[in-house]
Amino acid sequence: MNSEPELAKDAVLQESIPLPENTPVVKGYDWSHGINYNEILKTYKNSGFQATNFGKAVDEINKMLETRKTPLEKDDQDSYEDDEFIKRKSNCTIFFGYTSNIVSSGLRETIKFLVQNKLIDCIVTTAGGVEEDLIKCLASTYVGSFELPGKDLREKGINRIGNLLVPNDNYCKFENWVIPQLDEMLKEQKEKGTLWTPSKMIERLGQRINNEESICYWAAVNKIPIFCPALTDGSLGDMMYFHSFRNPGLVLDIVSDLRRINTMAVKAVNTGIIIVGGGLIKHHICNANLMRNGADFAVYLNTASEFDGSDAGARCDEAVSWGKIRKEANPVKIYAEATLILPLLVGETFAKFHFKHEK
Repeated sequence: MNSEPELAKDAVLQESIPLPENTPVVKGYDWSHGINYNEILKTYKNSGFQATNFGKAVDEINKMLETRKTPLEKDDQDSYEDDEFIKRKSNCTIFFGYTSNIVSSGLRETIKFLVQNKLIDCIVTTAGGVEEDLIKCLASTYVGSFELPGKDLREKGINRIGNLLVPNDNYCKFENWVIPQLDEMLKEQKEKGTLWTPSKMIERLGQRINNEESICYWAAVNKIPIFCPALTDGSLGDMMYFHSFRNPGLVLDIVSDLRRINTMAVKAVNTGIIIVGGGLIKHHICNANLMRNGADFAVYLNTASEFDGSDAGARCDEAVSWGKIRKEANPVKIYAEATLILPLLVGETFAKFHFKHEK
């Protein structure tokens, strides 16, 4: 009888060294216990792949919230209030960022919950993240299909965002609403010397929309700044362009907002960053945290990968190399599409924290 080839046997049956005793064991949900979504989500951390990253992100956000509720020492309170922009008393200042498509989708209501209940301290978003919120107060966005031909939609005056549909009439209604707001701001600029920044403009629009379904409304009510360094890159920019011909002279100062967000980071006792999407909003938050030698806690949620060197796809460790996340931190990136994940993530963190401490 031929013996087994030793080379093949050694290759296939190589002995393992013992893993550390605390190494988690892969184990999913036991369905014999029936349907219990809370318990199902608890098993994600030990399920592997992106479910494990989800579980780690839950832990990271809960650390932000636990740190946040810790009472400040008197010295911390004094230093935290030194700057005119820093009014909130918290041991962990939470920076929350998202791209415009997030507000176009049903995630708008999830973000509104965070702002309405003062669970975050500032927002960084794109122009679309502002205007889509305001426009939804004036007209609806609809569910369509990814496959609808752009040529046909253009002829019908329908705009497509993925599988969402926005009638062009929505933007006409937005123009009718926002142009008088811009007139009023220009009048204040001329008569009172008001220096408008993107965050101040967004706060004013949130006040004027006066709609409790709006993120901008609750941000204005709760004095949570919404930063948008590219406020002209969208329908709002279109309206400012038209307004500059009809009633020229409105000035928008972005440098004051840059100082404001950077000061929030510098004055913070600890910081946590939660970024849904990539691009400008991701870098703006991370760069503000560079001013304090990095965020203490960080969670990214997006579908981008790092092979092309883009900031959108950059992993958390790249931000560590720049000093945007601290070396001692345990940041997490979830590679997933936000509409699937963000409600579950908020449910396991902010919502539980809120309803526990609301009682």
